[in-house]
Amino acid sequence: MKQFTVEDLPDIIGKLHTKISKIEKLLKDRKKNKEDEELLTIKGASKLLNLSIATIYTKVCKNEIPVNKQGKRLYFYRVELLDWIKSGRIKTIAEIQQEVELKFNTNTNNSTK
Repeated sequence: MKQFTVEDLPDIIGKLHTKISKIEKLLKDRKKNKEDEELLTIKGASKLLNLSIATIYTKVCKNEIPVNKQGKRLYFYRVELLDWIKSGRIKTIAEIQQEVELKFNTNTNNSTK
């Protein structure tokens, strides 16, 4: 093992900090991936979405919610439910104006060519 001097400490601490930060990021990414792949039962989906089980069954029957069916059991991927919620997001007036301006500018540039 190499002997370190007091002058080496700042460099060593910096390297350790960098390595620990990388390890923390890897662990967070791994945890996130596991959460995304998490399979929920109807009770879990009900809790996540804060909807009654009856409401979820209704949405499944109307094909309004992403679901996986195995036999008589229903399963939901956590990430799919979160994406489903995000897909219903209503845009703000500022976001709509920005889209219109972007589309208008794109069309204006294409017509001048």
